[in-house]
Amino acid sequence: MNVNLYTGIDVGTTKICTLVAQELEDGSLQIIGVGIEPSKGLKRGAVVNVEEAARAIAASVDKAQRTAGYEIASAVVSLAGTQVSSINSRGVVGVQGELISAEDVNRASEAARAIAVPYDRQIVHVLPRGFVVDGQEGIRNPVGMHGMRLEMETHIITTSSTALRNLAQCVQICGVEVEGFVLNPIASAEAVLQDTERDMGVAVVDIGGGTADLAIYQEGTVSHTAVLPVGGNHVTADIAHGLRMPTEVAESIKLAHGHTLASEITPGESFMVRLFGEEAPVQVLRSDLVSIIQPRMEEIFSMIMQEIDRVGMLNYLPAGMVLTGGASRLPGVRLLGSQIMGMPVRVAGPTELKGLVDQLNSPAYATSVGLLLWLRKEVEGMAAVQPSQRKGRRREGTDIGKKIQDFIKAILKGMAP
Repeated sequence: MNVNLYTGIDVGTTKICTLVAQELEDGSLQIIGVGIEPSKGLKRGAVVNVEEAARAIAASVDKAQRTAGYEIASAVVSLAGTQVSSINSRGVVGVQGELISAEDVNRASEAARAIAVPYDRQIVHVLPRGFVVDGQEGIRNPVGMHGMRLEMETHIITTSSTALRNLAQCVQICGVEVEGFVLNPIASAEAVLQDTERDMGVAVVDIGGGTADLAIYQEGTVSHTAVLPVGGNHVTADIAHGLRMPTEVAESIKLAHGHTLASEITPGESFMVRLFGEEAPVQVLRSDLVSIIQPRMEEIFSMIMQEIDRVGMLNYLPAGMVLTGGASRLPGVRLLGSQIMGMPVRVAGPTELKGLVDQLNSPAYATSVGLLLWLRKEVEGMAAVQPSQRKGRRREGTDIGKKIQDFIKAILKGMAP
C-alpha cells in the first residue's frame, strides 16, 4: 500500500538525523521513522571523507526505514558549511495580461536569479522577499492583481558546487535521491519561529556542532543569512585542551556540568573526572569548567552580533533572537545571549509534534523537524516534486551497507594501475 511520505535527512557535524513522516487526514504530519547516528566524515558542515560520511548517513537512513517500515526513495537534505553565502537581488518583468499570473511571478523569479554566479558556485535557494506592482511596495502575493510592471525582491543563497555534489553523492550512495537542499537556519525557522516574530523582525540562530547558522526575518520573509565557523565542538575542544582530557570525556562533562555564566553556579561546586595521565578520577571545580565555556560562548555571540550589525539590522529586531541547535541547551545560554546582544532571547525546539517524538522536542532537532515542515510547505505551494515521488512502499530488507561497499570497490578499481 502506498502512503504519502515526507523524509528529511539532517546531515550535521555531530549527528545524522533521518526523519520520516506521513501526512494525516487533517494535513498534519506524524513522525513514523527516526534514525539518529553519530556523524563521521564531516567538518564544519562539509564532507571531508565521502566513505565515512556515506556510512553514517546509511546507518541513519536504515534506522529510519526500520522504524517506519517503509523504504526511503527520496529526501530533502540539510545544508550548512562556511562555503554558504547569500545576496539580495531584484527581478523586473512586464505583466503579459490584465492580471498578474503565477507565470508572471515565475518570470520575475527567473529574472532575479539571473545574477553573475562564479563557475564554482551553485544557487540553492531563491527566496521571495516581497513584490512591487507599478511602484506599490509591500505586496506579499501579487497573483490576481491588476498591474503592468512586476518587481520581485529575492534572497539568493549559493554554495560551493563541489561541496554540494559531495554531499549529494553521500546521500545517493545510500540509494536515496535528493529532492532538494535546505539551509539549516531556514529549516530550523520552520520549526521554532512564530508568525508574529517573522513579521516584526527576528534572528534565528542555530548553534550546531561545527557552525552557528543565522537567518534574519523581516516582514515575514528572509532578509539575510550567514554561516559562522564556530559551534559547540569548539567549546568541547577548549574543555579538552584546558582540562587535558579526551574529547569524548569533555563532551560528556560539558553536557552534565557545563554552564555559560560563572555568576550562576555555586562556589566550590566540583565533580570527578579522569584526566590524561591520571590512573583514577580527580576532582575538578565546576568554576574551572565554566571559565572555559563562558569565553567561547561570549565569542560566538559576539560574532553573531557583528554579522547582524554588518548588514545594519542590529536595531531592527524587536522580536530579538531565537536560539536553537544542540549548543543552545547549555544552562545560562539565554541570559548570556541577552546580555551580549542587548535584545530579547529565547531558546526553542520543535513543538506540537505527533508520533515518535520522545527526544525530538529538543533544540538539537529543530533542523531535522524543520526539513519536514519545509517540504510540506513546498508541496502545498506546488513548488516541490510530484506527489508520486513521495510515495512510500513497504521495506523489503534493502542492504545499504552493500551499496556503499560496491561504491568504494568501484572507486578503488578506478584507481588501480
